[in-house]
Amino acid sequence: MVNEVPDNPDKEPQRQWHRAFGIALVDVFAGAPWRVELEQELALTSQELDVAIIEAAEEGRKAYLPDPLPDGLENLCAINLLSYKSRHEALDVWSLDELIGYYVIYRKVKLNPDNARHPLDAFGLYAVATRFPRALSQADRLEPTAWQGVYDLPWGGHRVRMIVLNQIAKHPRNAPWELFSSQQDRMRQGLERYRARPRERNERGYWKLLERFT
Repeated sequence: MVNEVPDNPDKEPQRQWHRAFGIALVDVFAGAPWRVELEQELALTSQELDVAIIEAAEEGRKAYLPDPLPDGLENLCAINLLSYKSRHEALDVWSLDELIGYYVIYRKVKLNPDNARHPLDAFGLYAVATRFPRALSQADRLEPTAWQGVYDLPWGGHRVRMIVLNQIAKHPRNAPWELFSSQQDRMRQGLERYRARPRERNERGYWKLLERFT
């Protein structure tokens, strides 16, 4: 198969990191009644959403969550939109405005089985960034949570959960986050701990992810 030449070569490293991030989320939720979508194209926009979507796969009741979860994901809603910024990108005001825009489009287009919009409280908004957004923290107040490196931020009538991967606690449960740190010691630790996870859980996703870090 001939590989297609990307329209913008400068974007290729970002695409690779985003793809790997999505694969890690797929592995985290493997075996649980949650769907993780890496790419979503909406007819009204004719473009792929630059977010990952974590959605409960079972309607009508609270789907159980994997245990343990990486820090910051403990209060997932039925539908969760995650914007991810790798080491090559900055989480800024535009990024958060864009996340709200994605939410608005998704809620308009992706209707429930009754062909109606999902309720407001069905959605959770997440901004995951490798680097701490210093410019954003100076302009707006980040609210610390019980988790190290995890903040809440009121934004445009919504509450965005912000997860900074270079700041999260160094703990085995955070191995999927540590893989995407820009700090070598964290990455090394995450890779060692991630290898120690039971392979039978999702062997295919496990190896597809590791191939991108070796």
